[in-house]
Amino acid sequence: MGIIAWIIIGLLAGAIAKLLMPGKDPGGIIVTMLIGIVGGLLGGWLGKVVFGVDSIDGFFDLSTWIAAIAGSLVLLLLYRLVTGNRHSRRHA
Repeated sequence: MGIIAWIIIGLLAGAIAKLLMPGKDPGGIIVTMLIGIVGGLLGGWLGKVVFGVDSIDGFFDLSTWIAAIAGSLVLLLLYRLVTGNRHSRRHA
């Protein structure tokens, strides 16, 4: 798959991860898109290393989307854990 396909998958995976984990995020849509792109790559890599499956087969392959969404969910959770507390402690 090309870089454009990964960007599209990342954008959609980030949006799906955001829908699956509703709540206030410290970042905006740009951060969510970046989390989706990096999460897609992370999910594909983990699927290959941990489970030994080729999870980056093609744009319309289900394993590609599952890996991208799972990676995005993990990164979104980590992002919330790291940056969420900073914003709640801020005083006006």
